[in-house]
Amino acid sequence: MTTPSSPTQQAILAGGCFWCTEAVLKDVRGVQKVESGYIGGHTPNPDYRSVCSGQTGHAEAVRITFDPAQVSFKDLLGLFFATHDPTTLNRQGADVGTQYRSAVFPLSAEQETQTREVIEDLTRQDVFGRPIVTTIEPASTFHVAEDYHQDYYANNPRQPYCMAVIAPKVAKMRQYYADRLKG
Repeated sequence: MTTPSSPTQQAILAGGCFWCTEAVLKDVRGVQKVESGYIGGHTPNPDYRSVCSGQTGHAEAVRITFDPAQVSFKDLLGLFFATHDPTTLNRQGADVGTQYRSAVFPLSAEQETQTREVIEDLTRQDVFGRPIVTTIEPASTFHVAEDYHQDYYANNPRQPYCMAVIAPKVAKMRQYYADRLKG
């Protein structure tokens, strides 16, 4: 018996370099598409160079299209928080600036409520040993990044940044969350 497919939902998350966030979430069961892009700034039509300057106010982020029957928004948040450092303000490793901030851009009141609940739960459990600085920001226009940023890790696995920064995050995801990944 065939069941009708669930309507998809989207989520927008910023956890430092979008190459990293895309690489760790794209193979999650139920995730249909992950697009790297820019959100939260004040400059129209941002591009990589302008966002990297730190002057546009945009964050590097990913827009995830997912099937909520296979992976919930809360589950995506759990994986998001487990695969980046939500305790460093405007920084992920050596990537420094507001464009690398940890942020969630809820697309509904329900996503905002769930984000607050997850952050409160992680804080109550003192999971990170330091305060979570992830911001919850109003969703604005999501600007899809240039083509060469899409599937960056998959297309450039031998690039030094990919080997040093992204590969360990992907390995962590595969080790600790293998049951959540596509077959």
